[in-house]
Amino acid sequence: MRIIRNATILLAMASLAAACASGPASAPDKTAAPAQAPAAAPAGNEAKDRAKALVQGGGDAGSPAQPEASAAAKNPSPDQPAAAGQLTPEEQAYLDTYLSHLNYMVYYNEDAKVDPKLAKAAVSQANRYLIERLGLSVVDFDQIERNKKDQQTAYESETDGSIDLIQYLAQKLNADVYVEIDFALTNETRDSKYYASVQGSMKIYDTSTAALLGSIVLASQTAFSPNSAEAASTNAVAGSVWAAMPKMVAQSKELVKNSLARGIRFEVVVQKTPDSRQISQFRRALAKKVREVEQVSYSADSTKLYLYSFMKGDKLEDAIYDAAAAAGMNDLNLVYSRGKSYTFDSGM
Repeated sequence: MRIIRNATILLAMASLAAACASGPASAPDKTAAPAQAPAAAPAGNEAKDRAKALVQGGGDAGSPAQPEASAAAKNPSPDQPAAAGQLTPEEQAYLDTYLSHLNYMVYYNEDAKVDPKLAKAAVSQANRYLIERLGLSVVDFDQIERNKKDQQTAYESETDGSIDLIQYLAQKLNADVYVEIDFALTNETRDSKYYASVQGSMKIYDTSTAALLGSIVLASQTAFSPNSAEAASTNAVAGSVWAAMPKMVAQSKELVKNSLARGIRFEVVVQKTPDSRQISQFRRALAKKVREVEQVSYSADSTKLYLYSFMKGDKLEDAIYDAAAAAGMNDLNLVYSRGKSYTFDSGM
């Protein structure tokens, strides 16, 4: 009995101690901060997720996962042009070589009332500078004059008057830059001596686009000749052209470079194009081989495209054949070319 009584006393004492430790339940405090206990579970989940990522080889298990790049960003469209101004080393090397070997065709403004002898003197002096100072090959005055007569029929057939004859010849002769000299003379005779001066300009054109790139002021100091007014005029023309040529060459290089942000422009015309879907396939195939493709026009008779690229003409022609084969146009063939303009027959 004593043992049972002692056990009962001990049990009562233990119950009293537990009640004192817990204390009375307090009333809810409306101003108390929200309970933070539920946040413990996410913390545990984050730890589990971090451990899981480390086991699976995650690069930074402590950082939230980044959204996956879109399919378009991973695989850009083949029709998307290369970013302007961003050239590959090969393209930059080609551009540097291209600019250092620009082909010039110099002629005079035929609308100006200039003595043909003085016009020839001006063109010849410009060509002399290009040959002697830069070591370039040129199209001389007499060659242009002959081509104006010989190419008249071909010019009318190929262009239907869409460009002027001189631009056509510049393209035909593969000139990169066409320079037009325009000037007027002032003559004076004093004390049986002859004086002349020149005022005018040199206009710089992109041969492919016929766009005016810029111009250089043409002016001379007063030239003198004791013999004749013609000699004084020739001296004035030759002196003014020679003095302007360094600036013209430097400016033309810079202007041409600035115009080539997208690439060198080639004009491609495909005759007989009745299947528009096949032409679309051809265009997309070309876009994989050049920097940019621009469709200018389409009809069942012909389609015109502008291709922008930094490659030689023969390489571009090969790329066109490859693109045509990929589009099922296996019978595509070159009809004629002039400079950077190509005309093909689709074979369809």
